[in-house]
Amino acid sequence: MFLTCERTFGIVPATMDYNGEARPGDFHAGYQEIEGINLGYLQINGTQMFALAQVLSDLPTSSKKMETLKIKSRRCDLKELRTLKAINSVPTRAVKCSLISKADLEALCTSCKSLSPRR
Repeated sequence: MFLTCERTFGIVPATMDYNGEARPGDFHAGYQEIEGINLGYLQINGTQMFALAQVLSDLPTSSKKMETLKIKSRRCDLKELRTLKAINSVPTRAVKCSLISKADLEALCTSCKSLSPRR
C-alpha cells in the first residue's frame, strides 16, 4: 500500500463560534509516512495538505511532473506556515509555502514511480 502509517502531531487551537463549532480555516497538524519518509501535513477542512517544498526535496518527484499532471498548489497563510515550521516541514527561514493535497501527492508519486527505471 502507498501509505504506511500516520501520527497526529497536535491540534491547533480552534476559534469557536457562538454555536461551539470550529470556524472555517481551523486545522490540525500531523505526520504521514509516505514512501518511507515522514512528511508533515495540515488537515484543513477535511483534506490533508502537504508542504510542497518538503515533497519536492524529500520524495523522488519533480515540479515538471506536477505541470504535466496539472496539479495545483495553494499558498498557505501565516498561521499554517508557522505550524509547518513548528513540525519541521519547512525551514524556519521560509517566508512562504505552498500546499498540495494528499490525493495530488499520491498521483504525483504514482506517476513518478511508473516512469522510473526498473531494477
